Amino acid sequence: QVQLVQSGGGLVQAGGSLRLSCAASGRPFSNYVMGWFRQASGKGRLFVASWSGGSTVYADSVKGRFTISRDNAKNTVYLQMNSLKPEDTANYYCAAGTKAGITTTWNYWGQGTQVTVSS
Repeated sequence: QVQLVQSGGGLVQAGGSLRLSCAASGRPFSNYVMGWFRQASGKGRLFVASWSGGSTVYADSVKGRFTISRDNAKNTVYLQMNSLKPEDTANYYCAAGTKAGITTTWNYWGQGTQVTVSS
């Protein structure tokens, strides 16, 4: 089992920055693929970024603006969000999953945190 506790988020103006945190407990941090997803009001939950063994993947919509990273000492994954746009407004969720071959299964989810970007 993995427990994910998120922090960060809030209200920022367009062009600003935020850093989201996701603290993991339970099984060793390094055993899991870590990811970030977001869900805007009335929309589906969409992939944002993932970290797997040092390799990162980003959705096209956030490439060059968002960075996923980890702090092993704190067992925490971060999402640094720069150059924020109003369309980034969403509830952001961290997730932990397992990878087998080319398939990642997202098994554990944080509670979510709201990011609102004003124009």
